[in-house]
Amino acid sequence: MRLYTLIARLLLPFALIRLWWRSRHDTDYAPRWAERLGYGEPIAGAPIWVHAVSVGETRAAAPLIRALLDEHPDAPLLITTTTLTGATQVALLFGDSVIHRFAPFDLPRPVARFLDRTRPRVAVILETEIWPQLFAALERRRIPLFLANVRLSERSCRRYRRIPRLIQKTLEVPVVIAAQSAADAARLRTLGAPAAHIHVTGNMKFELSPTAGLREAAQALKLAWGERPVWVAASTHQGEDDIILGAHKVLKEGFPRLLLVLVPRHPERFESVGRLARAKGMAVVTRRAGPPVTDETEVLLGDTMGELMLFFAAADCAFIGGSLVDAGGHNPLEALALGVPVVFGPHMFNFDEIARLTLEAGAGMRVVDEDGLIAAVRTYLGDARVRQAASTAGESLVRAHQGALQRTYARLAPFLTRPARLLADP
Repeated sequence: MRLYTLIARLLLPFALIRLWWRSRHDTDYAPRWAERLGYGEPIAGAPIWVHAVSVGETRAAAPLIRALLDEHPDAPLLITTTTLTGATQVALLFGDSVIHRFAPFDLPRPVARFLDRTRPRVAVILETEIWPQLFAALERRRIPLFLANVRLSERSCRRYRRIPRLIQKTLEVPVVIAAQSAADAARLRTLGAPAAHIHVTGNMKFELSPTAGLREAAQALKLAWGERPVWVAASTHQGEDDIILGAHKVLKEGFPRLLLVLVPRHPERFESVGRLARAKGMAVVTRRAGPPVTDETEVLLGDTMGELMLFFAAADCAFIGGSLVDAGGHNPLEALALGVPVVFGPHMFNFDEIARLTLEAGAGMRVVDEDGLIAAVRTYLGDARVRQAASTAGESLVRAHQGALQRTYARLAPFLTRPARLLADP
């Protein structure tokens, strides 16, 4: 722990420079960067605290957060994120019904300041966030710690094994771990998490129920686009957009009216991706600024937040980004829940179990390059029977794996109604 803390302190000046730089260029972030040091207005009432790092974790936590709001309307609900995009997602999904803060750096004083100001009754940490200083501080203050929807890929497990003593000590604190699968549970045990702490509850990312309103809005969008074939490239990373735009050019030879909805993962890339598409001679419009999509439009740049499910619902098939480059992929379940066949590349290690289930169900295809992407999208666009079979398989897959929310909530419920006994931080 001492070496970990020393390294974290040595890195802090660089992190502060980055915060200062971001605050100069981002008016939303500028007033709040000090929250990363634990500062912020005190929160009364022993809030329920849920930490979700960024966009994906926030979406995964959404069913649990809604359940907490419904079952405990009088308890303050604090949501923390690490990224600004995560904060934006919290605002879009929950508005003023929750309190948002940026999570503190994992150092003794920032963590202590944060806990002094928030005094949560329970800490619910989403997925695989293992923070030694925070976990130790929660143990000292006797604040219950609950790790929800935990996934641990083999790649992440190997990385943690490089610091075995620190990880084992961190996972030995009193904690309830709700793991997504038996494989995740087994990997956690190899890192030193006591078996008695671990419960396999399933993956809350399957807890998706698209509303009639979403489907109606998507149908209206398709009508506005001219009832043309549509494919979505979702959450793309640097290095993928060129491949996707090249594939789109080839696909348009067989489907002249084909529309590509291109949604980069990171907002700071919106402009550069738009320039790339225009440099290739394509007619591009942006979702944020318009003008409206016309018959001449070839690419719609999805430069807004919170509309990805709407785009999925209006599409015939979808490519899942971060998978043709070594980024680990993104969650295909939102598309599958809407009956949209998916295509992804070879790098899906962040969602390896979901990718495996998708392929086994016949709800999607794995490709390795641009030629494979062209062939897969062409198949889904050109063969209605194949597309419908994959659509049905995807919806069935999502329904078959639901129930994680109820199992997770049952494990969490005992910690929700009694405020924690707080101790002074030594």
